[in-house]
Amino acid sequence: MSPYGIAKAVIAPVTRALWPIRVTGAEHIPTEGPVILASNHLSVLDPLVIGVAVRRPVTFIAKRELFAEGNIAQRAFTRALRAIGQLSVDRRPGQSSQEAMDNSLRVLQEGAVFGIFPEGSRSPDGRLYKGQTGLAWLALRADVPVVPVALVGTDRILPRGRRLPAIFRRVEVRCGPPVDLSDWAGKHDHARSRRAATDAVMAAVREISGQEAVARYAGSVKAESV
Repeated sequence: MSPYGIAKAVIAPVTRALWPIRVTGAEHIPTEGPVILASNHLSVLDPLVIGVAVRRPVTFIAKRELFAEGNIAQRAFTRALRAIGQLSVDRRPGQSSQEAMDNSLRVLQEGAVFGIFPEGSRSPDGRLYKGQTGLAWLALRADVPVVPVALVGTDRILPRGRRLPAIFRRVEVRCGPPVDLSDWAGKHDHARSRRAATDAVMAAVREISGQEAVARYAGSVKAESV
């Protein structure tokens, strides 16, 4: 069994016991071949919930701060993240994300499942914010299907400001049919095409999540509140 499989065999039963997960639309995720899962983002627990809910291994990008090498606990957590194939990205202002995008592309070229949160940051108020166009660059460059995913209830497990998660809170993982991006095929280098394709994916996420859409980036709204 792979390191990912071993980790999931331990984590999944505990996660489902603490937070019962209802999954709908799982049939929209291909059983093999590359695919992008594009999800809304409500909680730091979102990658965990998706990883448990989806049968295939899912690789996400994790912020570089999670890959700390300080104390023993941090080093152990870093090893666990890398063992299950998670990628790191430097989200500090002025840092290039091209390395992360190239690594993400490599995951898809290997025929795997790549999970992404197009909003780029957790929603500050439960609404669905504008998607970043790196999603479209990746989908159009790799020419792979994009399955919209909506998480419901994960924000009630660990609200902002709370240190310990609430238990026995039910959550949902809703998957929709792949988004038709054929109008922008081969146009990953065109800014307008990337924007339009990203908006199409976010509209699909909004349709299954029921969230109110906001035509702004979540990161900008958070910066204003600091």
